[in-house]
Amino acid sequence: MGSEEIREMEMDLEGEIEDTHQHHFHVLAVDDSLIDRKLLEKLLKTSSYKVTCVESGSKALEYLGLPANIENSSSSSSSSPTQQREEVNVNLIITDYCMPGMSGYDLLRRVKKSSWKDVPVVVMSSENVPSRINRCLEGGAEEFLLKPVQLSDMKKLHPHLLKSLNSGSNGDSNSINDTSNSNGNNDGSCNNNKNKRKAISQPLERRPKFRDLKVV
Repeated sequence: MGSEEIREMEMDLEGEIEDTHQHHFHVLAVDDSLIDRKLLEKLLKTSSYKVTCVESGSKALEYLGLPANIENSSSSSSSSPTQQREEVNVNLIITDYCMPGMSGYDLLRRVKKSSWKDVPVVVMSSENVPSRINRCLEGGAEEFLLKPVQLSDMKKLHPHLLKSLNSGSNGDSNSINDTSNSNGNNDGSCNNNKNKRKAISQPLERRPKFRDLKVV
C-alpha cells in the first residue's frame, strides 16, 4: 500500500470521527417564527447536529429546567443544577433577539446566571443594530448572526461547540456562586461596561429576507 493510499485512509477516518462528534452535539434553537425555526432546524440537521426547537424564551427555560424568574430559583429546590444538567444535555443555544414576552437578550442573561452559564449562546436578528450587537456580546453571547441564517453560519458554531465540551466538566462546580455574583448586575444596561468586547466598527450588510419560503 502506497503512502498516498494511507493518507487517504487517514483523512477518511478523521472525517468519520468529526462527523461522529458533530452528531453528539445538541443545539437548542429558540425562535417565535415557525418559518425561521424550520429553516434553522434544516440548516443544523444538514450540519449533522441534533436539534431541539422551541418557540419562546420561557419554553427554552422550561426545557433547561430553569424557573422563569431568578427570584424563584432560590425557592425551588426540588432539583439541583447538577440533576438538571444530567437530565438534559445541550451544547449550544441559538436564539432570536426579538421575541414576544422574553427577548433573546433576556434569555441570554437568564442562562448566564444559571448552572448553564458555560453553554455558548448565539443570538440572531434580522436587524443590524450596533448597540444591540454590543449589548449581546457584552452579556456573554459568543456570536451575533444576521437573519436569515445561512449554511455558512453553521460553520461558525463548531468552535463554540468544542468550547462547550472543554468547559462542561467545570460548569456545575461553579453554579453555587451564580446568584451571588450577579446580584449587582440586574439592570441590563451595558453603558458602564468599559472592558467588555465591542462589536465591529463597520456595520455588517443587512441580508435580504427570503421570500415565498414554504414550510415543508
